[in-house]
Order: sequence, then C-alpha cells, then structure tokens
Amino acid sequence: MVEPTAREAWEFRQDLEEAAWRLDEHYAELRDGAREQLGDLFDPLDYPTSLRDMFAVVWDFPSAEPPSYLQQLSPEIFEAEKQRVAARFDEAVQMAESAFIDELHALVGHLTERLSGQTDGKPMIFRDSAVENLNEFFNRFRQLNIGSNEQLDQLVDQCRDIVGGVAPKQLRDDTGLRTAVAADLAEVRQTLDELLVDRPRRNILRRPR
Repeated sequence: MVEPTAREAWEFRQDLEEAAWRLDEHYAELRDGAREQLGDLFDPLDYPTSLRDMFAVVWDFPSAEPPSYLQQLSPEIFEAEKQRVAARFDEAVQMAESAFIDELHALVGHLTERLSGQTDGKPMIFRDSAVENLNEFFNRFRQLNIGSNEQLDQLVDQCRDIVGGVAPKQLRDDTGLRTAVAADLAEVRQTLDELLVDRPRRNILRRPR
C-alpha cells in the first residue's frame, strides 16, 4: 500500500465532508422515520443532533513486527505487542473479507434479479454494467485478496465461471442462456446470504465528541 500524498488526503477528506453534509441534509427525515418505526422504543438520546462531525478519514501503516529491542528488555511486553499487531492484521483481513462479501452479494443479487425478473410479462432490461461490474470485481479481488477465506475464494471462482466470457448481448438474445445464468447465480446468492448471516460481528466504537 502506498501512503497517500497530502493532496490526495485533502481530497479524500473533502469528498467525505461533502458526503456527510449531503447525508445531514436528510438526517431529520431519517430520524423521523426511525421514530415512526420504533414507536415507544425510540430514544432521542440515541441520535446525535448532527452527523457532520461523525465521519473522518484516517489511515495507519503499523509495523509488521514489534521492535526487536523489546525482546531483550522485556519479553512480556514484546509478546503483548506481537499479539496486538497480529490482532490488528486479523481485523484488517476480516474487514476486507466483509467488504468483498458485501460487494459480491450486491452485484450478484442485482444481476440475478435483472436476469430472472419480468416487467409486464417481458424480461427485465439490464445495462451492460451489470455484467461489466462483476468482471471488474473479479480482477480487483484477484489483485487484493490474500486467500484467507477459502469459501469466498470458491464463490468468486464459481461466479467467474458462470459469467466469464458471456457478453451482455448474449444474455439479452439467448433466453436459454439467460435462464441458466440466472439459476446458477441464484445458488451463489443463497450461499452469500448464509455468509452474511454467519460472519463475525465487529464492534463499532464512536469517538467522544
């Protein structure tokens, strides 16, 4: 990973700040919706008055190993630091896996619905991007994945086998191919549903304002 330049960091923060402002413009509507859905369970103290200061862009490049001098000075601290670094890497891997699962689930779900659904008795229209986005995901996954989740690797390979080499026009023109691809993707989607349910939950910690 390459550390972002000062300008890139500024642009990241500007983009996030702009997105937070746009979200905050609709925050009152979202809070009113939560009040209506929760009824007596709604607690206004659970909701900040504004979301503008609730987001930030931060990054870190931790050392892969604790300082070697600690091993001689204090073996106990060295071992504790070693475990802390390992835990951070494990958390980063879990976050990457979770992001991959979420994205693949969304892409597969969207394409499956477009291929199997109907509008006024006719097959639904879908854009080339529904297939192209999946192929882009496959390339990115191959570049960034560290092979830590065998089941996820198998699902990505399965999806690649299903849509690899299939052009969007073929799916529009060939009803049999369209039906077969939709059925195969539906099986992958079902497995992804199970992964979403079974994956470990992460605690979300808020910084005090």
